[in-house]
Amino acid sequence: MLEIVDFFIENPTLIIVLLVWNYFWKGKALWKAAKSNSIVWFIILLFVNTLGALEMIYLYISNKPQKKHAVARSRKRN
Repeated sequence: MLEIVDFFIENPTLIIVLLVWNYFWKGKALWKAAKSNSIVWFIILLFVNTLGALEMIYLYISNKPQKKHAVARSRKRN
């Protein structure tokens, strides 16, 4: 365990990069969950920290139906 702590003490830039990475994906996923009124996803994403993995999965899953919905809306307009 001390080896990990020593590694991060010796590499503070890595901590900053990981924090920026995490908050970027968390912010993007929380924004989308809030706009979609997905309260359960919003709460899960808010409290579970996975360095962006869960957030990317949510964004990937939630983008698929929207593409179909957007295509359906564009067809109705024509």
